[in-house]
Amino acid sequence: MITARKKQVLEAIIKSYVQTAEPVGSRTISRKYMPDFSSATIRNEMSDLEEMGYLDKPHVSAGRVPNVHAYRLYVDHLINDGLINPIKESDTQKALTARVQQLEDLVCTLAQSLSEMSRYTVAVMMPRQKDLRVKSLQLMPVSGAKALLVVITDAGTVRDALVHVSEHLNPDALYTLSRAMSEHLSGKTMREVQNLLEGIALHASLDPRVLQGVAELAKQMEKQASTDRLMVFGAQNILYHPEFSDVEKARSFLSVVEEKQRLLNLLARGGQRGINAYIGHENGIVELKDCSIVTASYDMGDKSRGSVAVIGPMRMPYQEVLTTLSTTANILSGMLKYS
Repeated sequence: MITARKKQVLEAIIKSYVQTAEPVGSRTISRKYMPDFSSATIRNEMSDLEEMGYLDKPHVSAGRVPNVHAYRLYVDHLINDGLINPIKESDTQKALTARVQQLEDLVCTLAQSLSEMSRYTVAVMMPRQKDLRVKSLQLMPVSGAKALLVVITDAGTVRDALVHVSEHLNPDALYTLSRAMSEHLSGKTMREVQNLLEGIALHASLDPRVLQGVAELAKQMEKQASTDRLMVFGAQNILYHPEFSDVEKARSFLSVVEEKQRLLNLLARGGQRGINAYIGHENGIVELKDCSIVTASYDMGDKSRGSVAVIGPMRMPYQEVLTTLSTTANILSGMLKYS
């Protein structure tokens, strides 16, 4: 049975170790975190915690360090006791809510900002989007024989491509063409768009080269939307942490991040369960047994769910990471809902 005082000592040890990456002694805890208790009392509590399997004692030091069981207890306390609440107004939110046009730009901007602020690696799973449907199409003039084709979907996704057009199509004609295509294709899936454009001419006035460009872009969009995708930001941040000063250890971490598939599987699993933390070996990736992976799911429209993760050493400030990650997921869900 772990008492309230033991939990307090354990939390203080974790906070100190997160800040310094150095073994923690009883005198440090007494002086900085629990001045009402003597170092002798705290030393006894630390000995009990070590026997209970929550602390490890390096051979060359009199201090202790928290292990995976300590972090697990601490994180469960944060999550289960409702201590992780998304931030409503903060510098974090202001930094993360820059307006962008494309869904990938939105996700990448948020993830890159999160990585830079936290100094950890951030991974984002973009979910597959089944039955992605056209909301509107727009043609904008670029040069005499080229136009920018923009396709907007019901999930807020924006895709664009340069297409060839007849030289006689002025901006007014391109606008009329855009309206005609939107009327014919709005509400159709990417596959339906391809079938329609490959099978028949929708309207006598539609430029066949434009139709071909729409069909090719729809095919590309359908292919991209058929699988989950993983984007990783700040992989090099792991080198800032002393736990990964060993070259082989850092190389193993970077190889997993580059390979992506096992991280993608983990995020796909965690994305179904709101906010979660995989501490040490719990993540199931041997090369990341000394890391923690904290994940939070976000909604993209009504049907798709993605996941964003912070990856770093087990010695991380969990409350700060969980709160910031939860805020990021909420921002993503809110902005993607109205994209």
